[in-house]
Amino acid sequence: MKKKTSLFDLFFTFFKIGAFTIGGGYAMLPLIQREVLEEHQWLDTEEVTTILAIAEMTPGPVAINTATFVGYRTVGVPGAAAASLGVVLPSFLIILTIAVFLPRFAGHPVVERLFYGIRPAVVALIGHALFKLGRKILTSSFAYAVALGVFLVQLVFALPPIPALLMAAGAGILYSLRPPR
Repeated sequence: MKKKTSLFDLFFTFFKIGAFTIGGGYAMLPLIQREVLEEHQWLDTEEVTTILAIAEMTPGPVAINTATFVGYRTVGVPGAAAASLGVVLPSFLIILTIAVFLPRFAGHPVVERLFYGIRPAVVALIGHALFKLGRKILTSSFAYAVALGVFLVQLVFALPPIPALLMAAGAGILYSLRPPR
């Protein structure tokens, strides 16, 4: 079920996502899943998955691309602007603050210990989000085969995301052309 939203709700939601995402764009997956799918129910799982695939294939940071697409799908162009500004503003403010204070605290043991604990937690949060999305998306042997195939290709060849996604899209097209059973 999709619910309507306001520009303020979009801005504030993506501001929270931007403020609490440590570790890059993929670290925001658990927060997007919770906020967009579960908390606000603005989009369904299939829409969010499609948006993530498009955000990955387009130039620019995946977090900003995802916010822009979610904002556009919910409120149009003004929503895209509100969500994009919301997700970018916390990073801008945090980086500005760090730039001012970093020379004083760089290499401090407490700061190093903080990041020593935060980094593995980010990996766990991303893994949990992938597990939850996977349970909803991987519903057929074909879906499992594509996911495993892309994973193995990435593991062995470390391709950029676009060729991997294009190969998966090609597999989907070929699969849809097969004769019905």
